[in-house]
Amino acid sequence: MFAAERQRLITDIVHRDGAVTIHDLAAAVDASEVTVRRDLRTLEEAGLVQRHHGGAMPVAPTSAEPTYAEKRHTASREKAAIAQAAARFVRDGDAVVVGAGTTTMALAAELLDRSELTVMTNSLLVAQVFADSPRIEVLLTGGMLRGSILAMVGDVAETALAGIKADVTFLSGNGLSAENGLSTPHPMVASIDRTMAAAGREVVVVADHTKFERDSVVQTVGTTQISHLVTDAAAPADELDRLRAAGVDVTIAEQAIVGDSPRGVR
Repeated sequence: MFAAERQRLITDIVHRDGAVTIHDLAAAVDASEVTVRRDLRTLEEAGLVQRHHGGAMPVAPTSAEPTYAEKRHTASREKAAIAQAAARFVRDGDAVVVGAGTTTMALAAELLDRSELTVMTNSLLVAQVFADSPRIEVLLTGGMLRGSILAMVGDVAETALAGIKADVTFLSGNGLSAENGLSTPHPMVASIDRTMAAAGREVVVVADHTKFERDSVVQTVGTTQISHLVTDAAAPADELDRLRAAGVDVTIAEQAIVGDSPRGVR
């Protein structure tokens, strides 16, 4: 049995039966326990199963990738405040990269009054917000459509970002912690987000309080790569302190709606 076929079978067994021991998996796929352990490591890295001592189980529900429809009504007021605060990092004439997400979509709406703005995005939702704006140039990556989040991923999308050097990149995600940075359940989403992060001179993470202490399977960007975090007042104070200690500039949205801009914006 080829490795890919064996790993598909292991994934099917784990999702069908729940927690399964390495011994039982080895018998089911007619392979050694050493081989099954190696397969489980590969499957865990891909976000398909979760290893535990002596076996594997399905990925926990908190690690599953929520769809746009599921996320759009979660913490909507907080996301609106975060978007308003995050928009203050953008000046007229800037080039910005905007990743996928409901918070980044709200950010796009806050940028509609800007002039001579260039936006690179992989998000169909973000691009749609800017569609009728004559003063904003939108560059939409190609790639493979990931329908759950209405965004483009894959090699074509990443290649479109090659050579781009933007003033700032805005990213969201499914999980955020000081220990592991920003994370997402899907490797291809993490890969395009890492490429977008590399394209910006600064990386601004927009994340409401529900994203904290919920590390997903795949790291997007490490804590040291995050320049700024914009969040809401319900975010856990101890985790914010750890992020600040790691060098992340933290903005609480409700406090940022008035006052001077972090980058001198009116």
